[in-house]
Amino acid sequence: MGHRISRRTFVAGVAAASGASAFPMPSIAQSAPMKIGLLTVKTGPLAAGGIHAEEGITAFLREKNFTLSGRKVELLVADTGGNPAGAKNKAQELVERDKVNVVLGPFAAFELLATLDYLAQAKMPTLAFAGADDVTQRKGNAYLTRTSYTSSQCLYPLADYVAKEMKLKRATSIADDFAFGYEQIGGFQRTLEGEGGRVVKKLWSPLNTADYAPYVAQIPDCDVVCIGLAGSNPIKFVKQAKGLGVKQPLVGGSTVADDTIIGAYGDEANGVINTNPYSLDIDTEANKRFIAALRKHYGKDVRIGHYAACFYIDGQVIEAALAKTGGKSDNPDEFVKAVRSVTLAETPRGPISFDDHGNVVIDVYVRRVEKQGGKMVNKTIKTYHKVSQFWTMDPKSFLQKPVFSRDYPPMKG
Repeated sequence: MGHRISRRTFVAGVAAASGASAFPMPSIAQSAPMKIGLLTVKTGPLAAGGIHAEEGITAFLREKNFTLSGRKVELLVADTGGNPAGAKNKAQELVERDKVNVVLGPFAAFELLATLDYLAQAKMPTLAFAGADDVTQRKGNAYLTRTSYTSSQCLYPLADYVAKEMKLKRATSIADDFAFGYEQIGGFQRTLEGEGGRVVKKLWSPLNTADYAPYVAQIPDCDVVCIGLAGSNPIKFVKQAKGLGVKQPLVGGSTVADDTIIGAYGDEANGVINTNPYSLDIDTEANKRFIAALRKHYGKDVRIGHYAACFYIDGQVIEAALAKTGGKSDNPDEFVKAVRSVTLAETPRGPISFDDHGNVVIDVYVRRVEKQGGKMVNKTIKTYHKVSQFWTMDPKSFLQKPVFSRDYPPMKG
């Protein structure tokens, strides 16, 4: 059973909120609340990120007194359990039993793939989080809009930075042995090769790997090691790699040193370069408001990173879309059209917009891990603006090639 936030939570502040709203109060505000369904993970190994996701959207709605563009809002949270069957069951409950108007999530790529066809058939507007590249590429559908980033989207600028700024050409990669890992390394490899570099070896490790020593032993002579690991795996790998004497620079994508896990690292992470669609040190009023809201509602020690930021921005996107529809969400085609036309200049992540395939165009932040005040933190050292899921490539020619996989692109001899 998905957790419901009590109707009393938002009704109590409606009168005050309507007067303070940034948008006029439409007549629809007198009808039933808009229902937002959140598919996230609250149990199992992915729970930490899933809970951060819930914190992001909930903090936004609380700041708005559960009223967006003059429309009352109800949030229904469903725990998928972090597995495909659970995700599909919860999606069906939200759609058929709870009659939600929009779905946020799910969290993991294998959950998104399990719910994709059902949500499309139900004509359910979906603000997807999981990075599975092809759902906004060759397998896109009219009702899904990705507001987070694709698996490969942060790895394009990483490879560009490695080649042009670090002047490194020969890379070894290690990634989790499933689609998220394949797509990260595929994006890194394609861009590095485009700059005259090479991936000389690809290592794939099971998601539940405890001992990375056998993989570290296989790292050949190279200039840099690219990490495509998620969860606690990058922490384990970096500790073991440095402990076993790896001297090459370590680089990675959004899950390698997210601000939610950076505190678990020690000195071994010093100098790690990582790219992320959000950074805690973004010096804007929008980011300061986001951080303040999270700390207000979840305590000063709450871990804040890109998971919460992505779902907080879902709230901003919904608010802007409702402003375009006059507060209406009953026509899914019109609502999705409004969502995809949203352009936001100020979000915690920087400006965002959407491409013709329903995927978000974002700023990507290159960060270096360093020690400040006795703890490890990320320092932003470069920002890549308006990064597309197609990087600098023509979408038509990009889509004629296969989706990134374990064996594609192949390594050059």
